[in-house]
Amino acid sequence: MKARVIALYLPQYHPIPENDKWWGKGFTEWNNVVRAKPLFKGHYQPHLPADLGFYDLRLPEVREQQAELAREAGIEGFCYYHYWFGNGKQLLERPFNEVLASGKPDFPFCLCWANHDWTNKTWIKGKSTQRDSMIMKMEYSMDDHIAHFNALLPAFRDKRYITVDGKPLFAIYQPKAIPDVEKFIELWQKMAKENGLPGIHFVGYTVNSSGRSVKGKKLSLWATDESAEHYKSILDLGFDATISSGLSRAQSMCKGKLKMLLYFLLKNSFLPTSNICDYSEVMKHYYVKEDAWDSVYPTLLPQWDRTPRAGVATNPLINATPEKFQKTIEEALELIKDKTPEHQILFLKAWNEWGEGNYIEPDDKFGHGWLNAVKNALNKFK
Repeated sequence: MKARVIALYLPQYHPIPENDKWWGKGFTEWNNVVRAKPLFKGHYQPHLPADLGFYDLRLPEVREQQAELAREAGIEGFCYYHYWFGNGKQLLERPFNEVLASGKPDFPFCLCWANHDWTNKTWIKGKSTQRDSMIMKMEYSMDDHIAHFNALLPAFRDKRYITVDGKPLFAIYQPKAIPDVEKFIELWQKMAKENGLPGIHFVGYTVNSSGRSVKGKKLSLWATDESAEHYKSILDLGFDATISSGLSRAQSMCKGKLKMLLYFLLKNSFLPTSNICDYSEVMKHYYVKEDAWDSVYPTLLPQWDRTPRAGVATNPLINATPEKFQKTIEEALELIKDKTPEHQILFLKAWNEWGEGNYIEPDDKFGHGWLNAVKNALNKFK
């Protein structure tokens, strides 16, 4: 078995004029990371980088080092978050543009359109130098969809671009946010074929369950058991596959109904840490049987702690270790082993989300442990 592990990659590690304006001169994700502090007994913070240090993604040697680490761990490629806001406006595009233009590193890649608004809570809670809640809004139009495709065509044609069934893989973070998304997909499929491509392999991100039913008619504090409906709601829009995240469902099941009710009623007041869960307990509920569908690409979650960005009311997981992470990878590999080879895909969430405590790059506590967890699990399933 040769599983295809694709790592989601955040390009927010170099200053840009917009971030200088919104957050202060020189702001990058590292600002949040180094300011992090333990917020409760036993809380592991800050998470600090080891081998690569506090890197700047404008440096090609950093990008080469990252690719080498990923390659050594058995990761197939990076899926770069792509910030296209409409009317040709992009942010954080420089690292990927330089990878594309230079041909280096010679390491596979694809793109995930992070099509969400940026607000003054996007990177850190309540610390924006700009008071407006909305600082960059997503805008959509058919004309812009055409411009967007044309802008990405050189990437789709690059020999390094990751394909599924011969088609470039393009992921979308909020698939249902795009107005007339079926027409958007139809347009891009048409343009792809007109430009000599067999089409686009569209992948929509979704949770595998939530407190609200897929049809929006039911709301509860308890995760609904509607994974099949959630997945189908994406596939029915014309997507070829879906990236599945089981975190919200797993945390809900880990806490239980009473604790969920108490947290909902008392959060940020009497029980500010009532939302904390143990990593191993959460991961017992992370995957569902529908993750074995050929058209579902489950995620690998090494750790999760968004407190550097937004404080304790963000459902941090505690007691994550590389050994526990390896166990969840092995569980995911077992889930996908009978899929067709091209679809034996796992999205690693993530390569370098340091501000979410969600990364596998070397750190000062576990060294190469997270990378070795991936390597060891993949080697077991060869």
